[in-house]
Amino acid sequence: MTHSALKMYDYHVWANGVIIDRLKELPQDIYHKEIQTGFSSVSKVLSHIYASDYTWFDIISGRSMNEAMVYEDQLREQAETKSIEEMKKIFLDLSERYKELLNSQEDIEKVIEVDNPYAGLLETSVSELVLHVVTHGSYHRGNIATMLRQMGHTSVMQDYGLYLFMPQTP
Repeated sequence: MTHSALKMYDYHVWANGVIIDRLKELPQDIYHKEIQTGFSSVSKVLSHIYASDYTWFDIISGRSMNEAMVYEDQLREQAETKSIEEMKKIFLDLSERYKELLNSQEDIEKVIEVDNPYAGLLETSVSELVLHVVTHGSYHRGNIATMLRQMGHTSVMQDYGLYLFMPQTP
């Protein structure tokens, strides 16, 4: 049986794909359009999700949080300049790396220490960090949905419940 955190990660990959595919359907200028909200553009939100996912991948891989965060701003800035098609590719590439890493874990419940420079030492499991990646992505995909509505466009359903009803590929 697949661990629930791995199933949730599969949902995260699916939901990222759903929102990216929706963005590809919209006028091209929507992706980088500046608006007044928490993030100034959809591209900045999607780039933030990507950079954060990458940072947590590095931490789960064994890097310290300080080491992992060194490249986060640079990754985010690079991602902000990419087209939506390029974003789809880098998200898919990262998801493949995540799946390889997570499937190679002997014990996804193994306790690891994360020394957060802002919050201190945390003892947590790989599965909990995966759930953090998923919930963080869901929160920010919600930001994107709101931003699209503010610009006069509809978003797309990306709920976990909908994912459960979708045919799954092995």
